[in-house]
Amino acid sequence: MYDLYSCNRGDTARFILGKSGASKLYVIGLNPSTANREKADTTVAKVETVARLNGYQGFVMANLYPLRATDPHDLPHAHNGRLLRRNILEIVDSFGEEPPVMWAAWGVNIGSRPYLLKACIKLHREAVSRGGRWLHHGKLCRNGHPRHPSRLSYQWLFTDFDMSAYLAAIA
Repeated sequence: MYDLYSCNRGDTARFILGKSGASKLYVIGLNPSTANREKADTTVAKVETVARLNGYQGFVMANLYPLRATDPHDLPHAHNGRLLRRNILEIVDSFGEEPPVMWAAWGVNIGSRPYLLKACIKLHREAVSRGGRWLHHGKLCRNGHPRHPSRLSYQWLFTDFDMSAYLAAIA
């Protein structure tokens, strides 16, 4: 089902999931849930539909932290540095030659673990260094956080997301 897929040996951490295409939308959530190479979950199904409806031939679903958890509050309080580094590298390696179009899609729980914000800062630096730009879908949540895709309407539109201002406001 998905030709772009990278996970750890036991598939307890997923780095990227998606479909190839001439133009790809890079979607950055908080952490992966249950979607895998063979089946989507609610979030990935919505991401795939939004990407297609907005003219993208492919998409890459990635996350600030790669450890699977259906509830972000189940993420560990201390991060695994090796896992986090590999996550950023896998995302960046998936960019290819074109400047990435990044959909900020992590919701309001980014503040639940300090390493999530640190990962966001690192990923932002990498995307900008490659000429990337950030978008959000629909109205922002409280405190300016971008909405999570599981809670979206297909009628909403993408809007530019000032990631530098966002990071300055929440840091």
